[in-house]
Amino acid sequence: MCYTARMANTQSFTAQMAAALGLDEQMIVPYGRDKAKVSLQVLRERPRKGKLILVSALTPTPAGEGKTTVSIGLAQGLKANGKSVCLALREPSMGPVFGRKGGATGGGASSITPGESINLCFNGDFPAITAANNLLAAVIDNALFYKTTRLDQNKVLWKRVIDMNDRSLRNIVVGLNRNGVPREDGFNITPASEIMACFCLAEDLEDLRRRIDNIVVGFTADDEAVYAREFGVTDSLLAILREAINPNLVQSLEGVPAFVHGGPFANIAHGCNSVIATKMALACADYAVTEAGFAFDLGAEKFLDIKCRQSGLSPDAIVIVATIRALKMHGGVAKTELDPPNAEAVRRGLANLQAHIESAKLYNRPVTVAINLFEAFDTEEEIAAVKELCAQMGVGCAVANVFGKGGAGAQELATIVAESMEGAAPEPFKCLYELDMPVEERMATIARKIYGADGVVLTKAAQKKLALMAANGLTDLPICMAKTQNSLSDNATLPGRPTGFTITVRDFEIANGAGFLVALCGDIMRMPALPKVPSACAIKVDADGNISGMKG
Repeated sequence: MCYTARMANTQSFTAQMAAALGLDEQMIVPYGRDKAKVSLQVLRERPRKGKLILVSALTPTPAGEGKTTVSIGLAQGLKANGKSVCLALREPSMGPVFGRKGGATGGGASSITPGESINLCFNGDFPAITAANNLLAAVIDNALFYKTTRLDQNKVLWKRVIDMNDRSLRNIVVGLNRNGVPREDGFNITPASEIMACFCLAEDLEDLRRRIDNIVVGFTADDEAVYAREFGVTDSLLAILREAINPNLVQSLEGVPAFVHGGPFANIAHGCNSVIATKMALACADYAVTEAGFAFDLGAEKFLDIKCRQSGLSPDAIVIVATIRALKMHGGVAKTELDPPNAEAVRRGLANLQAHIESAKLYNRPVTVAINLFEAFDTEEEIAAVKELCAQMGVGCAVANVFGKGGAGAQELATIVAESMEGAAPEPFKCLYELDMPVEERMATIARKIYGADGVVLTKAAQKKLALMAANGLTDLPICMAKTQNSLSDNATLPGRPTGFTITVRDFEIANGAGFLVALCGDIMRMPALPKVPSACAIKVDADGNISGMKG
């Protein structure tokens, strides 16, 4: 395509999005023909006007649930019903794109575009976060070399990051060069960086500055916390992040504006897109549809108890995505046996969905279940079993054929969700626990009320680390439970609704800049590994640069 035509398309996209959002076109900065960034000035000039819809799901299975696809489909359904709507979604990490899971741009008729660009270094945000993280790491090691820091080289917490799955980088030794300072170190994946969490919870650049300053990078020999501000490079990190902090703007296949910004994982971080993007969507439309990572017990609980607590946001409605196939797996059916009808297995698997509905109801917001339809396999009897449970629990339910029909397949769901927010004003939003509760009680509240556990047990190592945090005044924070996404428990092999278990906390990590205390439960990796045959092996690029084989 010639340069003039490309510029015309760029102008068309920015003009189209400006019109759709009611913005001055000068507030939208083009990044190529079909994507852009939006100035933070929008938030300074526009108050919130929209209602916020939080999309979550039941416990993930290898069958797939399609939470992002339903989020996009629901937004398109609202648009098809004549509503003003925006999406606020997370950016994909390239780790899953090239690993096992695939990208995060939806699927079929409910996708955001341009999919390949969004899945690969989208507008440079993840590279900027990676660079900022690694600049701080380099400065820390430089200060250790010159002995200009009070940090103990054996008590450094800050790790380098890369946005790729690479098990070989989990544990390394740095400083082996001549006159270096050898020490054990390692890499995390970029979505696990505290810079990512700070980035996603910040309200603006000044708030991001405060958060970076407050990052605990390690401890002295006497176990006193050492902060990032002591290294004097916060402004350099902000310089790297100054453009990335502006949210990215793309659109769905049916023209719904989509703010796609930030992407911490929910099993090891708080699992939500940026506060800035969510608030911008709410400022630009009557309805904003957002999602939280994995199931309600991980992403949604953290959205509500961390993101909402810090930002003043609160959802007006909650949607829980379920599939008949996932319910069958929770009912004991193997992945290879999901195609034949099996209403009894669906009924057995409903215990998992019921647990998530009960958890969502704790926050006093209307709940709707979206059955993400697999048109070729789901039967009326299986669907009826899900609807029967929802009727018994007093929550809305709709079948959504979002993959096959896009917005047209989600109009009933959109109607039910919109109607659920009408009428009397909801009760004031209240988090699940208060910060003046002891840390152990905060964790036990989450474990009992959200996971269905009998309680929480701390290992001796966890008790020692918690005492260290308390001695430094680092415990008056929300709890980010880092556990498997594959079970309500901390045992990944237990699907359905386990009972008679406790949650074991083996260690703690501090994310003081982000504003939460991380409780590590089970074997949670901050650097994932590639499978035997990575998704990267299926991706092809033709002579014209067209990509095929990339999972949504």
